[in-house]
Amino acid sequence: MVPVSNDTLLRVVRRRAGLPYDRLNVIGIDDWAWRRNHRYGTIVCDLERRRIVTLLPDREIATVQAWIANHPEIAIVSRDRGGGYGEAVTKTLPEAIQVADRWHLMENASSAFLDAVRKSMRPIRAAIGAATIDPDLLTCAERLQYEGFLRREEINTAIMKLAGEGIAIKEIVRRTGHSRKLVRQVMRGERTDIFRVRQSSLEAYLPMLDEWWSAGCRNGAELWRRLTSKGFRGSLRVVGEWATRRRRAERASEQQLRKVPSARTIARLMTTARDHLSKSDSVTMAAVGAGVPMLVEARCLIDRFQAMIRTKAASDLDAWVTEATTSLIASFASGITRDRAAVRAAIIEPWSNGQTEGQITKLKLVKRQMYGRGKLDLLQARLIGAA
Repeated sequence: MVPVSNDTLLRVVRRRAGLPYDRLNVIGIDDWAWRRNHRYGTIVCDLERRRIVTLLPDREIATVQAWIANHPEIAIVSRDRGGGYGEAVTKTLPEAIQVADRWHLMENASSAFLDAVRKSMRPIRAAIGAATIDPDLLTCAERLQYEGFLRREEINTAIMKLAGEGIAIKEIVRRTGHSRKLVRQVMRGERTDIFRVRQSSLEAYLPMLDEWWSAGCRNGAELWRRLTSKGFRGSLRVVGEWATRRRRAERASEQQLRKVPSARTIARLMTTARDHLSKSDSVTMAAVGAGVPMLVEARCLIDRFQAMIRTKAASDLDAWVTEATTSLIASFASGITRDRAAVRAAIIEPWSNGQTEGQITKLKLVKRQMYGRGKLDLLQARLIGAA
């Protein structure tokens, strides 16, 4: 009931807010989005006292260096694996211990294995026995995907021909008119999927469908009604396409179409214990393991790396890097080599950036409460509190 304006209240908050001046020993640093993909800031947290220290207006190396230079007492810095913060700390506090974030290490390892699967899709299709496509066996949706694949193959062939002649990426972009990102993906072998599919909503109901189909129920609408009574929420079209594909497959010869799972599905199945796989998935994974042994090696290396993080076995890191350098995850191993000291510290040290990520979640909540209109000083005042 006090007669005071909004502006007066905000001035009081800004005037009374103050930054903590305690001596810093262990900090966590990460970026946060003012507006995703457009503008970012930096948050610095005191990991010992579990609180925010300051907010910086951007994530430029010079800005971070200027702030760190005013705190030479910092001994440990926890950060993500982006190069900017690591470079700033190295230039300003070369004696400080840098700790890579363990969650990002695990996530980067999983992404590296998924990339390895994507690069191996051609030998995977050959191993599963789906290297030959019969367009007569495709549904309408699959035929559209297959026609798109043929167009992509023409683009891939043209780009690889130019790359084989030793032409630079910039010149290939100029000649073909395609983006630099697409050209790099083709040269790295990342555009090979014929059917880029997501996991079907029918996956959990396939055993029921097989049982009803074997019992003589061949009508798509009737199958859909039965599935609906069992809790299925998908559309009639999904079940109808499954029935059409099944009917055509039964009429086909041994050269029939065998649809290859997406790269993401294969990566998930290869990292799932065999006891938890269905019989068909186990057969598929056995074929992939026999036909693409380098992919099995990459999966074992990823398993060993993640186990090394969990069990804090830092002594195994050097041997792991040596083996991984000649595998399908060589690029991931190269990144670990460049950041070896921080990765080793992540295995040994108790600190991580998980606490900083939690503070970023709090920051986003407060920022949205101000409808995105709060300036940096007001946002900082609300997060850190009055002095």
